[in-house]
Amino acid sequence: MRKRKPKVRVLQPDPRYGDQMVTRFVNNLMMKGKKSVAFSVFYKALDIIKERTSENEHEIWKTALANATPQLEVRSRRVGGSTFQIPTEIPANRRTSIGMKWLIRFSRERSGKGIADKLANELLAASKGEGAAVKRKEDTHRMAEANRAFAHFNRRKR
Repeated sequence: MRKRKPKVRVLQPDPRYGDQMVTRFVNNLMMKGKKSVAFSVFYKALDIIKERTSENEHEIWKTALANATPQLEVRSRRVGGSTFQIPTEIPANRRTSIGMKWLIRFSRERSGKGIADKLANELLAASKGEGAAVKRKEDTHRMAEANRAFAHFNRRKR
């Protein structure tokens, strides 16, 4: 077990919007260390969103991320020889990272040409409360709600 927690690294805000969350999203989007490619893909996706809608593309991205971010999840725990799915609240840092990863994963699985177009489509769908990432969040919440009876087993280990 570690003696102390590692220091949280401070991310540089992205050049266009000056937002650290955008940099975090791009870091998740990046493959094989190609950060500049990931930034260009992300900005291209937001430009596509700006063309299709007359709204602020950064706000649409924020809305999509908020809609795809889960609040609860189920964790397995053995109690008395049987395993229970216990609903637990997700810490804020992990919550946003799960939302980002789901948006990226389901945009890659979409049909279409080019990752920027796929990402733009998934972000637009998620901002409207549709899309695979939002469906995944709803499924996770539904599972947590179904197992709410076992919430009393949720004890933090010390």
